[in-house]
Amino acid sequence: MIKHIVCFKLKDNSKENCTKTAEILKSMDKMVKEIREIEVGMDFLHSPRSYDIILQVTLDNEKAFDDYQNDDYHCSVVKKHMHSVAESSIAVDYEI
Repeated sequence: MIKHIVCFKLKDNSKENCTKTAEILKSMDKMVKEIREIEVGMDFLHSPRSYDIILQVTLDNEKAFDDYQNDDYHCSVVKKHMHSVAESSIAVDYEI
């Protein structure tokens, strides 16, 4: 199993923008077949070192991860939105 975790710092971290972005990320649950589990959270602390949104996805293996990365919905809807709203992001991918 693969765990894919991404933290996003948004250009506009208003509650409305964070909620909309979180919903777009969560929409992958029904649209990207490789996803086994998905969790999306919004930061409540808002400290200077905080990121605004976290995405955690569990996938079966590296092939599923590659397929997820190239999935049409993931690329055309989710990545497109994230590239337009994110100031920065960090990621970690590991086997569980």
